[in-house]
Amino acid sequence: MDFSVEQLRADLHGLTPEEHGFTYLDVDREPSGRGRLSGWVLSAKDLCDVRGMPTTLGNVDRTYYPEHSDAFVEALEKQGARIIGKSSAPELGLRVDTEPVGLPHPDNPLYPGCTPGGSSGGAAVQVARGLLRAAHASDGGGSIRVPAAACGVVGFKPAGKEMGVQGFITRTVADNAFLHGHRMITPRARIGLLVEPLFCDANVDAHHLRAAREAAQRLQAAGFTVVPISPYPQARATFAHFRNTFTSRLAGLNPAAGYTEWIAQQGRRVSSAELAAARAHVRQLPDLLAREWGVDAILTPMLTTDPPRTGHFLSLPHAENFAAQTRWSPWGSLFNMARLPAISVPWAVPNHPPVGVHLGGITLSDAALLGLAHILHP
Repeated sequence: MDFSVEQLRADLHGLTPEEHGFTYLDVDREPSGRGRLSGWVLSAKDLCDVRGMPTTLGNVDRTYYPEHSDAFVEALEKQGARIIGKSSAPELGLRVDTEPVGLPHPDNPLYPGCTPGGSSGGAAVQVARGLLRAAHASDGGGSIRVPAAACGVVGFKPAGKEMGVQGFITRTVADNAFLHGHRMITPRARIGLLVEPLFCDANVDAHHLRAAREAAQRLQAAGFTVVPISPYPQARATFAHFRNTFTSRLAGLNPAAGYTEWIAQQGRRVSSAELAAARAHVRQLPDLLAREWGVDAILTPMLTTDPPRTGHFLSLPHAENFAAQTRWSPWGSLFNMARLPAISVPWAVPNHPPVGVHLGGITLSDAALLGLAHILHP
């Protein structure tokens, strides 16, 4: 496929903001340097600053014009990438849908009328629709992997020192590896297959279970040992620590109506002792997972169901909204808490759009997890 700026101009003709997922476009913008990313055309998530472009943070009333680009984006431009616009995100990236306040809500190309997932939903739409080969994204609880799964593309969350990290949504595993500067490694690894929801009780649709089990069979055929595993005993404690960490970071939020303010209120209730307990849990979590499961990576579905209709989550009372988001993706945030790499890749199922299968590294490096994922999505 042609992913040039000229082709993008042609592809955008006649598309609505709901169809293309951009909140801002500047296709004439030039990169600040030349290098290994020369020729790549990318968007930046609208939670991330790009000099000369408005940042909305997912709410038109929060719009500002930054003087400097985020360091991650600046590095991309210095390596030759063209950042030609901003992709849609929900307010402050707090939800697994993409319905920004006062701005168009992007539509799922695979499921018209349904959410593309979030919070990197605009990025997933642009890649899934074939407008871009790759799009910048970020992930603090599944925000790269959920929309990638919902839209049938690849989303990789690298390991990091923080719960939230930046990365990319792409059409292939190889492109994600290249953008991160990794040479993929095919590891020797023992894989755990976990199909039971990890952080809550939820029903998993049959075709999502089928995809994970078929992916396990492919790994077995490739010579890997795959064993069934169950949730580790401390899983619900991990999620309580995740919730305290996630909400507490919004405790000082400027007053805002609706779900965003509810999240901030939850964060104000988190005590310093609870935050200290969360930090202690995070420090020992990778070793705990390796000890409890005895595997190098785990394989799960990414989502429990197909994407719901646009507006579904925000139609719910705030506490139920949070719970419903967790039920939709009850595995992904483990790897944010543990600071470990994770990836969602599309898996073909008969008479249905592809669904996401999720690999999370326990002992594997980013490059090794990407190599494992490449077996599932070559």
